Amino acid sequence: MTSPASDGQRKLKLLAVTACPTGIAHTYMAAEKLAQAAAALGIEMKVETQGSIGAENVLDDNDVKEADGIIIAADKDVALDRFAGKKVLSVPVADGIHRPEQLIEQVRSAPVHAGGQSATAGGGAAGSGSGGGGKERSAAYKALMNGVSHMIPFVVVGGLLLAVSIALGGHTTPKGIEFDKDSFWFYVNALGGLGFKLMLPIFSGYIAFALGDRPALVPGMIGGFLAYDGMTIYGADANAGFLGAIATGFLAGYLVVWIRKVKVPKFVQPIMPIIVIPIVSTLALGLFYIYVIGQPISWLFTHLTSWLNGMTGSSAIVLGALIGLMIAFDMGGPVNKTAFLVAVGLIGTNNAVMGMAAAAIPVMPLGQGLATLLRRKLYSDQERETGIAALFMGFFGISEGAIPFAAARPAQVIPANMLGGAVAGAIAGVAGVTDSVPHGGPIVSLFGAVGGAAMFFVAIAAGTAVTALTTNALIDLKGRKAARRGDVGVGVEAAAGTGAAGAGAAGAGAAGAGSLVAEPVLTGVGSGSGARVDAGAVGGAGVGSGGGSGVASGGGSPAPVAAPSGDGAGADGAAGAAGAAGATDVAGAGPEVLSGYLTARTVKVQLASQDKEAAIREMAEMLASTGNVRDVDELVRVALAREAQGTTGLGEEIAIPHAKTDAVSSPTVGFARSAEGIEWGSLDGTRAKLIFMISVPEAAAGDEHLRILALLSRKLMDPGFRGRLVEAPDTGAVLEVLGEIR
Repeated sequence: MTSPASDGQRKLKLLAVTACPTGIAHTYMAAEKLAQAAAALGIEMKVETQGSIGAENVLDDNDVKEADGIIIAADKDVALDRFAGKKVLSVPVADGIHRPEQLIEQVRSAPVHAGGQSATAGGGAAGSGSGGGGKERSAAYKALMNGVSHMIPFVVVGGLLLAVSIALGGHTTPKGIEFDKDSFWFYVNALGGLGFKLMLPIFSGYIAFALGDRPALVPGMIGGFLAYDGMTIYGADANAGFLGAIATGFLAGYLVVWIRKVKVPKFVQPIMPIIVIPIVSTLALGLFYIYVIGQPISWLFTHLTSWLNGMTGSSAIVLGALIGLMIAFDMGGPVNKTAFLVAVGLIGTNNAVMGMAAAAIPVMPLGQGLATLLRRKLYSDQERETGIAALFMGFFGISEGAIPFAAARPAQVIPANMLGGAVAGAIAGVAGVTDSVPHGGPIVSLFGAVGGAAMFFVAIAAGTAVTALTTNALIDLKGRKAARRGDVGVGVEAAAGTGAAGAGAAGAGAAGAGSLVAEPVLTGVGSGSGARVDAGAVGGAGVGSGGGSGVASGGGSPAPVAAPSGDGAGADGAAGAAGAAGATDVAGAGPEVLSGYLTARTVKVQLASQDKEAAIREMAEMLASTGNVRDVDELVRVALAREAQGTTGLGEEIAIPHAKTDAVSSPTVGFARSAEGIEWGSLDGTRAKLIFMISVPEAAAGDEHLRILALLSRKLMDPGFRGRLVEAPDTGAVLEVLGEIR
């Protein structure tokens, strides 16, 4: 393709925005590739990156005004209002890495953006990208996660207020746990209930918002309220629960997207997003729900109730397992409500059925909370915090504490919940546990409402353990399958935090379930003055040399060394700390690399290993030579667990395995080469020949390590830099090349 400027016309000016779900490597790799392609074609281009450390190189009004086109290479929502009237091409971030020249050509004929939308990879904003399959799944996944993230605060606040009020102000009656009217705890309980009442409308509304923007918020929230409490509006016998809220969220979002495509007269266009679209979509969705969705739910509830009542004379173990399965299935939906109300209806005549239900009710939140404690690496920080709250809610019989987990990963969490609920219900049934109040969880035993309390707790504990172990096994299995497939979207940014899932009842996005669950283990990076380097002192004392100096005192333990200010300055204090008699070791002298985290001790010009697992262990042992690794086996385990969630092979013969664990005492980076290459499951099918391993402690925080990873990712997109790195003959030469990273 010839340069657009070669025909004497004005030089083409393009803009780009790159973003990936967690804003780590792919964001910066795409930016660098686009910038390189534009420079080679003689095109002026400015690229804004929206990474975990915030937006950088932000496009201003003048940039947009002068631009001939905008490329959005993103797998997350990017606001497009500022690009109204400009040609906009929206594609996945992977296309920015692998197809930059084609994107530059395509954006010249992209449709003009009319304004008022946000874009994801192919999510229906202005312009449709080509290539890069799985676009619709990505949009559905982002919408689902948007709903979950906004719902979680309501679940946590509402659940904890309910739990505290029950513990301190509740008392048992034949109707359940009640409060003295107009008392302090009565109002605390009411506030907690209000939080739960808002939970599903918020969930549904923000799913819709992610798909259809602001006009979809109203129908989404009203649909979510119908799912939560449709009984009071149209006289249904049961509510749809969180699965219904998923359905209404996606229906509202896609309905608004469809309505927006309808051609209307110009004089109507200004009122479309604020009046016409919200009213039409709300009426359409609400009436559809009432007449089409609500009636089948009522029918299901009625027939399930009749069927379950007919089962009450069955074997205790069969009935207990069945009650537990139903209680755990939809946490407030028609199946759960059927089992609970049948059990409540038998209080006074057969308290054993309520005992089965009471044992199953807390299993879901307790199991999901325990799962986050057992396998912390499978969960984001937000999920871990929600897991602690879920444990607390589970103790007080508030099963809704598990809804965020079930909403995020229905394919893994719901089966695990059901299995644990069945185990708890069956054990309670066999043991003859009874409950005289319509409530569940350990709290009812403390109120003296449970008969056979010891076996009641055994049943809960067994169900909780089964749920936790099954959940983690299913998430791990899904991650391994995704890694073997080399799915696009699973890479060094394998989902921050909240796990991918399908859309449950809405049937959207399930293909990505569980493949994006690993946390980003790098929590910040940076270079510049004042960087701290932990020197692996073996004993004695020594002084490193180089562009600056660092002094490390020995004594057999790592000692901190302050690196001098400025880029590229400083010495490898770790090298200077070697020697039992205080001898000087200048092995690490030379340019400071990645703020001193990568040193001569952590470079290997040729790996002996032939496969990924062996290579990770070999590099972990190399990192241990710095004295910064407390437990090599644990570091290897965490790094491999991260790989199980999605390959860290970035393509271009590059892999960046990483681990966040207290097995290391301070941030440490290693580099190694493999002449033959190692199969790493890279997205482009190449074998990894340039491998960086990054390890940081759990407590690491801030922007520093993410910034280093951003710099590293960008630099590695330069073929010349990679070539020099491959050709460097020894450790010193490798460090010289890596010293170019700024």
